[in-house]
Amino acid sequence: MKAMILAAGRGERFRPITDTLPKPLISVCGKPLIFWHLEALAQAGIHEVVVNISWLGQQIKDRLTDGQAFGVHIQYSEELVALESAGGIQKALKLLGTEPFLVINADIWCDYPLQNLIGKKYTKPHLILVDNPNFNPSGDFSIQQGLLQNCGDNMLTFSGISVYPLPFAQQFLAEKGSIVPYLRKWANQKSISAEHYDGKWYDVGTIERLQKLEQDLKTSTAH
Repeated sequence: MKAMILAAGRGERFRPITDTLPKPLISVCGKPLIFWHLEALAQAGIHEVVVNISWLGQQIKDRLTDGQAFGVHIQYSEELVALESAGGIQKALKLLGTEPFLVINADIWCDYPLQNLIGKKYTKPHLILVDNPNFNPSGDFSIQQGLLQNCGDNMLTFSGISVYPLPFAQQFLAEKGSIVPYLRKWANQKSISAEHYDGKWYDVGTIERLQKLEQDLKTSTAH
């Protein structure tokens, strides 16, 4: 299984830091955020990684190089203008092969065991959902009999971790756009599965959330 890390965003909510430093290189307890993902992928046995880049992308290439230091091989999908999630995946398809592939948002931190996703036969996309954080109390989706639903009694939040078989990923248009409309369409068609992960997950979307993550990690390692 190959993996793609979505790392092309501007990081508007982290400005002015991200005026000179791309968000995936922001440090979490002394380690750039994207380093955590690369190490987790290698530990799970996923060694072929595609990273899409746009804003200050050369800095990311300079830090990661070919990925050998992390036990992976990195290919880069460069975007002149950030294409968001759907457009970014579509542009990178030529690097991702024909088998189902994993996608991870660069701006999350999660201890989900990625090895759980390897070795399965995916005939439909698969999403990892997590408990709703305080900034998204209404959630995004629910799960019913293993399938993603757009509404329901127990709403959960999309983690930013997902798997896409090629026939579904090929539906993403080659233009700037989010994957969310596609996820909702597939949910209506009952053609996308999901699971609930109740472990540690953080959306590192603001400086305040970054500080909370660092505080929690330092507390957990102190025990």
